[in-house]
Amino acid sequence: LPENYAKFPDAFRFIVDVPTDWADTRALAGEIGDYAVIARKDRASEDWYLGAVGDEQARDVTVRLDFLDAGRTYRAQLYRDGPKADWNAAPFDIVIEERVVRQGEALRLRLAPGGGAAIRFVATER
Repeated sequence: LPENYAKFPDAFRFIVDVPTDWADTRALAGEIGDYAVIARKDRASEDWYLGAVGDEQARDVTVRLDFLDAGRTYRAQLYRDGPKADWNAAPFDIVIEERVVRQGEALRLRLAPGGGAAIRFVATER
């Protein structure tokens, strides 16, 4: 709901940043009806965006960052479920963090019940 975004402006930052025109889309992981992990590359920059969403079951998903451009580093801006996140009991438990990543590395994502993750990979200079 819009009023929830107003309460949590830091989490809303991803919605503001995400483009709508894509150069590439890749399905990275998933099971029909259970969860999905998708990566998309912005058409106007070298940035990538990743979205992960799950069903009512908590799960850990390891995502290989093989889709990132070789020889480049990225500043990953992660918006992920917090340790107590749950769609019903704690829907606003979120962690926002940054780290540096490269192609070939892997990220372990914990998807809470009814939760997910969103990541912006900002390309740095080569």
